[in-house]
Amino acid sequence: MDYSEENLRDILELREWISEEIEKKEREVDKFKHNLRILDSLVKQSSFSKASSLVSNKQNIPQNQPTSTSSIIPIKTQDNKILANVHVTPDELVIIPSEDTILDMETHPFKSFFLGRIIGGMENQDRQDVQSGTIPQNVAISCLVNKDGNRIREILIRNYRQKERVNEIINTITWSFSRMIENSQK
Repeated sequence: MDYSEENLRDILELREWISEEIEKKEREVDKFKHNLRILDSLVKQSSFSKASSLVSNKQNIPQNQPTSTSSIIPIKTQDNKILANVHVTPDELVIIPSEDTILDMETHPFKSFFLGRIIGGMENQDRQDVQSGTIPQNVAISCLVNKDGNRIREILIRNYRQKERVNEIINTITWSFSRMIENSQK
């Protein structure tokens, strides 16, 4: 069966679209699995700990210091209002805005600065490292923004690999969220 060049182009475009959709769904499944792990961890911690041990453990763990498996770092405004929580595990960061914080993905500087310059810069560096053979493709950083309409519900950053990147992401998302709130009130 012979196909015209246009038919072949359409077939290849369809194949590319299907591949992209499969990748999206796989990322969504990974995200669901990650969220289940977080929930399982929280249930396990609360189900099997005595209240007295929770109080004494809380006093012994310095705030904002990662534990061996995961930690939660609050993102606060200058007046101590919590904008979001960052769940840090060895492989990924999950940034979840507070329920009372409405952040529109289209509000400056989220896309241009945070996604474009910060995350985009890390993705470009990892892409170069993959091409040079320094790192395998499956450990390159990736970012997924889950939203409800334009409202940011969650930002999932996988394979950050370096503590310096965690610090940069947390610092820049704090600044970005603060500016977004200021810009939305104008």
